Amino acid sequence: MNPGKLYLIPTPLGEGDPSQVLPASVLEVIPTLSCFVVEELRTARRFLSAAGLKGKIDTLEFHELNEHTKPADVEAYASLFEGGRNVGLLSEAGLPAVADPGALLVALCHRHGIEVVPLVGPSSLMLALMASGLNGQSFAFVGYIPAKTEERRAALRTLEKRSSAQHQTQILIETPYRNDSLLADMLGVLGGNTRLCIAANITCPDQFIQTRTVAQWKQKPVTIGKRPCVFLFLS
Repeated sequence: MNPGKLYLIPTPLGEGDPSQVLPASVLEVIPTLSCFVVEELRTARRFLSAAGLKGKIDTLEFHELNEHTKPADVEAYASLFEGGRNVGLLSEAGLPAVADPGALLVALCHRHGIEVVPLVGPSSLMLALMASGLNGQSFAFVGYIPAKTEERRAALRTLEKRSSAQHQTQILIETPYRNDSLLADMLGVLGGNTRLCIAANITCPDQFIQTRTVAQWKQKPVTIGKRPCVFLFLS
């Protein structure tokens, strides 16, 4: 028998009713699956319960895939698809395998000839870019930059030079508890005319998305706190 498929299941970017951000076709796929590879068990169980599997969670099979998972353990997940069994991949928020360790499972499936099925859902990166007013035809997602102040400032200077030379939007993310320190370094390093977008808690009731020049942000500073946030700038 041929192996099953890997379904890449998007999740909401915050708490709330999944039906408000996920298409009905995605919610119809979820009940057909009994095996899930997830970044964090508690979050996954809570999402699946809200997505229509309340009362059935204990009948499901879960396997973790996060930054602590060893390569050999990922390779062993190929056996999950035996007998034609389909498997769902869940990230903590948004699209699985984008800025997410789930990419390792996707790569494994391609090596083993297992079909990968991406499903439609929210991407904080693309939603932030859409709403930023910055260049949406040339952009780079650079992920996390160094956490140490001097290294981070050096990275920001390099990215700003690239942005200016290529007229390219730079997209960054950070661990929530470091949001405000990253913003402080941005305001301290980037040029006053560089446009900076702060996009926090996208799709949530307290969503905050604003683009201003660095000089304007300095005049009217904000505190982001520990909200999930995407930073974009264009020099």
